[in-house]
Amino acid sequence: MSTPTLERTAPTSVPVLDVLAGRWSPRAFDASTPIDENKLAAALEAARWSPSASNTQPWRFIVARRGTELHTQIDEALMGFNREWAGAAQVLIVALSEDQDAEGQARPWAQYDLGQAAAHLSVQAHADGLYVHQMGGIDRDALRRLPGVEERFTPTSVIALGMLGDASALSEKLQEREAAPRVRRPLDETVIASA
Repeated sequence: MSTPTLERTAPTSVPVLDVLAGRWSPRAFDASTPIDENKLAAALEAARWSPSASNTQPWRFIVARRGTELHTQIDEALMGFNREWAGAAQVLIVALSEDQDAEGQARPWAQYDLGQAAAHLSVQAHADGLYVHQMGGIDRDALRRLPGVEERFTPTSVIALGMLGDASALSEKLQEREAAPRVRRPLDETVIASA
């Protein structure tokens, strides 16, 4: 079954930036093309310059290119159906929040700030023609054992990043998910109070 090419631009209730409306999270990645290192560096640079509370920058990334042992280790730490497709991505990135500083003081805003960094990364990647799919179905304990992960870092998600692949290579179930319409809760249900 071949998945038809669909219009993936979000049907927003008011206009937003094209790069935001056009950003989506595919599961089909090109398993043969190497990553464009300049585009990867730009995505990571965008994350570096995202805002953070008191400029603490409480995020870290582990970046693994397909074909490396590190990429395999991260792929093996994925759970559920993520294992079916994410290994084809050119890059797997572990996103970690620094929930404590070096002195052990809590940083309760760390995961929020990491989310902003990941959002900046995904928007820059999309602007450069790359695609991002973030996953929460991960084995955090396995990811804690990766090189450089200090105790104060919490593996929060894994980001698949790369060039768009052929959705017809996915299982039938994943092809259906790939072709499903993009939907979001209405804006008036998202904003629970406004004055």
